[in-house]
Amino acid sequence: MHIHPVDLGIVILYLLGVTALGLRFRRGQQTAQDYFLGGRTAPWWALAFSIVATETSTLTIIGTPALAYSGNLTFLQLVFGYVVGRVLIAIFLLPGYFRGEFLTAYALIEKRFGARMRAVAAMTFLVTRTLAEGVRISAIALVVSVALGTSEGPAVFIVMGLTVLYTFEGGMKAVIWTDVAQFLLYLTGSVVTLFFLLHRIPGGWHEVTQVAAAHGNKLRLLDFSWDLAKSYTFWSGLIGGTFLTMASHGTDQTIVQRVLAARNQRDGGRALVASGFIVLFQFTVFLLVGVLLFVFAQHVPLLGAGDKADKILPLFLIREMPTGLAGLLLAAILAVAMSNASGALNSLAASSVLDFSALRGKNREPAKLLAIARRMTLLWGALLIFLGLVNWGPVLEAGLKVASFPFGSLLGLFLLGTFDEKANARGSLVGMFVGLLTVFTVFGFTTVAFTWYVMIGACVTYAVGLVVSRVWPDVATERTEGAIES
Repeated sequence: MHIHPVDLGIVILYLLGVTALGLRFRRGQQTAQDYFLGGRTAPWWALAFSIVATETSTLTIIGTPALAYSGNLTFLQLVFGYVVGRVLIAIFLLPGYFRGEFLTAYALIEKRFGARMRAVAAMTFLVTRTLAEGVRISAIALVVSVALGTSEGPAVFIVMGLTVLYTFEGGMKAVIWTDVAQFLLYLTGSVVTLFFLLHRIPGGWHEVTQVAAAHGNKLRLLDFSWDLAKSYTFWSGLIGGTFLTMASHGTDQTIVQRVLAARNQRDGGRALVASGFIVLFQFTVFLLVGVLLFVFAQHVPLLGAGDKADKILPLFLIREMPTGLAGLLLAAILAVAMSNASGALNSLAASSVLDFSALRGKNREPAKLLAIARRMTLLWGALLIFLGLVNWGPVLEAGLKVASFPFGSLLGLFLLGTFDEKANARGSLVGMFVGLLTVFTVFGFTTVAFTWYVMIGACVTYAVGLVVSRVWPDVATERTEGAIES
């Protein structure tokens, strides 16, 4: 079923409007710091919205309802860990970022372990973020293809082409303020969808509770079992979610870059912690939408034979929403897609340019560095478009699994640099390798759920790095310690 012309017009106006908003921020960019940190002028609340918009992708907004549609509300237990993880980052990792004039998260690693380990950490981020964004962009194609009745290829080119354009021109300032507008649009749209669904279900909330109970308690929230094969239990959510967030928000350049764009450490911490409670609210809304879609589908079937559960929300918007409102809500889904993609583009370009000495250079002129940053944005945009055409399977869990493999090693590296004064580059590198190998082994030979992968990788990396650093110390470290003792 094709989108109504009025709704299509609304979607097109949104795409053009947000692109125009981003383009207007080109003015005033003189240096790479202006391009990557927006001149450190954004207020903390705008950064909080930007953090949430960046971590919330199309795969989140359509994949989360699909999880509840197929299952229940237990995914929300993972979000409890998201809140705890942010608090721990603000306490333990944030002070290190604001002790120096850092433009990327991995500059802190260079200060602690040298340029080579900075490059290793940055490369880990680049590979992880690129693959994760490929999954997310494929979700953009899913929504747009359903809305326009086209194949998924043209959908990727349309949305990503416009996103690359305004990110290329406007830099981080454009990313932050378009994020704010897009966040308000998609969250409002999600709340409207929730209440509209409740209105359309005969019997309202009473019918929801009856149907949910009859189909395996779809409103179940807590699962206190210690079954490590279950993805969503209270313990895997609280513990695994905490480690996942410490990695994704404490070591991933995409999020750290927004924290570094704060005016000071206090504002950065406020933005980070506030974003956790915003995420808890929005995931509650997304999951309830999924449950209500399941109940509604008992009266009005939405999915055909062989259709993915990920299509349930866009199909409902197109078939059941009134003309005009459907267009606004589809635009809301595109809003979260574009905000996520633009943030990834800017952070990938920042890490590429600033974390590798061959590109960074010691005496490069600010104007030339800025020009390289813009060209790198275009290159990453082309690669992400290509990866968006790959079929990744169920989008939300695919994105989380891709990120979970290397994040543990990266978090372990940062924990070594923060808490172990005797850790050195050699031990940290060996620890990262063993941690990553351990996670792949757990994935390949056990039934342990992906929600534990980051914790396993981080703990192994930290433990191995600690031991190897003492058994096999760096020569430079030994000389430094000898000089201090003498």
